[in-house]
Amino acid sequence: MTAILPGATIGILGGGQLGRMTAMAARSFGYRVQVMDPDPSCPARFVVDACFEGAWDDAKAAANLARGCDVVTLEIEQLSLDTLRAAQRYAPVRPGESLLAIIQDRIAQKEWLAARQFPVGPFRSIRSLDNMRAALDAFGHDCFVKSARGGYDGRSQLRVTPRAGESAELAWRALGQRPCIAEQAIALDREISVMVARTPSGALKSFPSATNHHENQILAWSVIPSSIPAAIEAEAQRIACSLAERLSLEGILAVEMFLTQDGKLLINELAPRPHNSYHASERSCVVSQFEQHVRAVCDLPLGDTDVIRPAAIVNLLGDAWADGEPRFDRALEVDSVRLHLYEKHTPRPGRKMGHLSAVGDTPEEAVKRVLEAKSRL
Repeated sequence: MTAILPGATIGILGGGQLGRMTAMAARSFGYRVQVMDPDPSCPARFVVDACFEGAWDDAKAAANLARGCDVVTLEIEQLSLDTLRAAQRYAPVRPGESLLAIIQDRIAQKEWLAARQFPVGPFRSIRSLDNMRAALDAFGHDCFVKSARGGYDGRSQLRVTPRAGESAELAWRALGQRPCIAEQAIALDREISVMVARTPSGALKSFPSATNHHENQILAWSVIPSSIPAAIEAEAQRIACSLAERLSLEGILAVEMFLTQDGKLLINELAPRPHNSYHASERSCVVSQFEQHVRAVCDLPLGDTDVIRPAAIVNLLGDAWADGEPRFDRALEVDSVRLHLYEKHTPRPGRKMGHLSAVGDTPEEAVKRVLEAKSRL
């Protein structure tokens, strides 16, 4: 493989906050950057050289983007495979079609993982109302049901509990009568993630795990490192690196995992792009996930992933604007706190508008500081 050196042009399929932050890292290296996004005023638009307007299934727009690029990557997995193929005709696309085909369908993803003996919790594939009835019965009406495609931050997902008494018919209708997957509810100690990077030449590096805290199925805060026991950390790293090799990853991959109360690790989901849980890597690690993403897709030497100092982030959702502009000046009074806004114009409940970050001598101190800052908004 030949490295794609600074001065070349990187294309990004997706111009949301992840594309924006990747573009900022690429520009610091001296790359030119172009993005494609359905929204002509997407967050990345203000930091890139060109923005092509196109839906996730717009093969023509993807081809137009790729024509002027030396390599194309992505910040969202809800792209049609035809879009990737169109871009691939003009520039290498990393990660590629075969990996995305596995990951963008939750049924295909879980079945691929189970078939290769990667650790996953009990699940059932659902393609009919009868499948839904059987799945809810099998899990004692105590499970999560998720659409096979699309959906994130709790969207297109349903929590089924014995007390709530949801019927199979209600769950089937609520998720659009489309293929979905049921996953048994499990007693958890915590949720973690591991970010791993792999170059086309086969170099591989992973970041220390992050601990993630969700509220209403949306990531509320995350901290690096996770402070899990050393043996479990080693196993989490092994799982993530093994996945990158088996998938022939070219780029970065976030591996979301559950740590159960009895000390087992189970894979939740995979994301072949920068991930919300690693925004703190900009503060905590020698290189951020965004710089590592650029290095990986350009086949440059991968950067050092060691933790310099624990760091945490807390997401700022559109809800924080409900009573007017948040008091960011008050938040910034807290030691070591930084503000990162994504330049999204319209705050909406549940929409990620930015994040606060903080460092500390311990992960706990970093979390305490960033939550204190948010409480002052």
